[in-house]
Amino acid sequence: MASKDQIKSVLKKQPQWVLACVAILLVAFYWALWAEDRYVSRATVVLESPQLAQPEISFSSILTGTSSDTDLLLLREYLLSVDMLKQIQEQLDFRFHYSEHGDVFARLRDADAPIESLHEYYQKRVSVEMDEYSGVLNIEVQAYTPEFAHQMVQLLLDAGERHMNDMGQRLAEEQMRFLETQLDRLNERLKEARTDLLEFQNREGLVSPTQTVESINQVVAMLEGNLAQLQAQRKAISSYQSNRSADMQRVQSEIDAMREQIQKQRDRLAQATGESLNRVSSEYKTLELQAQFAQETYSSALSALENTRLEAARKLKQVSVLQSPLMPEYPTKPDRLYNTTVFALVTIFLAFILSMLVLIIRDHRD
Repeated sequence: MASKDQIKSVLKKQPQWVLACVAILLVAFYWALWAEDRYVSRATVVLESPQLAQPEISFSSILTGTSSDTDLLLLREYLLSVDMLKQIQEQLDFRFHYSEHGDVFARLRDADAPIESLHEYYQKRVSVEMDEYSGVLNIEVQAYTPEFAHQMVQLLLDAGERHMNDMGQRLAEEQMRFLETQLDRLNERLKEARTDLLEFQNREGLVSPTQTVESINQVVAMLEGNLAQLQAQRKAISSYQSNRSADMQRVQSEIDAMREQIQKQRDRLAQATGESLNRVSSEYKTLELQAQFAQETYSSALSALENTRLEAARKLKQVSVLQSPLMPEYPTKPDRLYNTTVFALVTIFLAFILSMLVLIIRDHRD
């Protein structure tokens, strides 16, 4: 009778510890005997972009992306998405497997659950994590049969690679359509620039005003050199002959004629037939640069278009498997001892806190 009284006293004074012990025993019973085994299949992959020889100006960086980490994150989000779940449901019947197997707490309770609830359950059984240090993606699937777990991981790999390639190729095709439109516009601009240049040459009667200016400058320089020689010759003659001598008059005539010719060439350079040859040369140079720029832009766009066509046709992303999907031979989930230990520690900690609160309340009452 004393033992019963002691038990009643304990239940009355410290019921929290009794509840904690009962909860720990029930949870230990569940994890040890009731919880159904789950098989885990794993795979480790990295996303690669096969590179082709690129032209100097290309849009490959737009098509293939600039960061492998970003690509891995995009792949991770897709593998955990509702769209991926729908593919698994269509090909492997996700609802049936997880509603027919498993204990009452772990199975999918409602086989006809809405897609939102099904997606929440899917994320509990599928883990896709990126290792930022090594730049790989770790995929893990828990299922109640080893075959289903293995098939599901393989489906994730195939669907993920196909999705990344489809996304890249759609972008490449859109870019290709944009480049084709721009190429037509650049072709028209090139034709207009060439036409303007030809019309200007025909109107001015000059194939290249720039070369004409250069040739006139050369003539002026040559004439000025001859003028300097004549002036030196006149100075030499003046030392022993008078200004009225025949030799002096001949040299002076030649100097006057040379100066007149130089002035004519300079007038031709600065103002020919009422038009400034410098202005004509400047306008020609502008038209020539516009035509050259239009030609270079058109060539660059043409190269980019051809490269984009190659990008659209090839496999942009390749999922390289570092560890192939594992066919599990024995169940590794749930972590029975770990789950029981963690629950027991948390429960004891909460019971201890509750006991301290009870003691504090009793002290204040007294």
